[in-house]
Amino acid sequence: MKSSLTIPLSIILGGVIVAIAVYASMPKKIQTDSGSGNPALVRPVSASDHILGNPAAKVVIVEYSDFDCDYCKSFHDTLHQIIANEGARGDVAWVFREFPLSEIHPNALSHARAAECAAAASGNDAFWKFANALFANQPADPKDYGIIAAAAGISGDAFAACYATASTTLDARIAADRRNALDVGAQGTPYSLLITADKPPVVIDGAYSYEAVKELVDQTLGN
Repeated sequence: MKSSLTIPLSIILGGVIVAIAVYASMPKKIQTDSGSGNPALVRPVSASDHILGNPAAKVVIVEYSDFDCDYCKSFHDTLHQIIANEGARGDVAWVFREFPLSEIHPNALSHARAAECAAAASGNDAFWKFANALFANQPADPKDYGIIAAAAGISGDAFAACYATASTTLDARIAADRRNALDVGAQGTPYSLLITADKPPVVIDGAYSYEAVKELVDQTLGN
């Protein structure tokens, strides 16, 4: 009796494994609702934000990100592609906001402070160079901030002076970004909102492919 059940059970178990594998390999539909929170509470984009692309673009992707998040690294590359291609005509811009998940990434807050110091010391372009380097060297070692800053063309003295006092001068900004992320419904990173002038914000919850984000942008632009 025992041996007679072995083959049917093996067949059932094999079918379950195959079904799980098929589901895992299927492309997932992009998640465009917040789950919790209110996307309408997204803080308006301003000159103080870190913006890549045309600040007056028709579509602005506001991303809340963590420099030690694996998925954020891949999505960072995806959004660079979006700006290089869909943003070439000035129709799309990208705003980076800090959402350090210090509960699971011990260096996340330190990385956020360092990136903000890069911006404070040398401006918007320096911020993006520093951010790119942090992701490229993930998980970055805080001991290497000086090397990363120098490679990005950032003044070592200005960066060091900022970082020495970052806990009092920049943590409020980082905390404000994180608080806004939670307000709009972010429960992890990356978490993004596609913003246009005449429509409610559209949530992009997770690290989706270039093709998925392009489709969403094209739909919004009416392409």
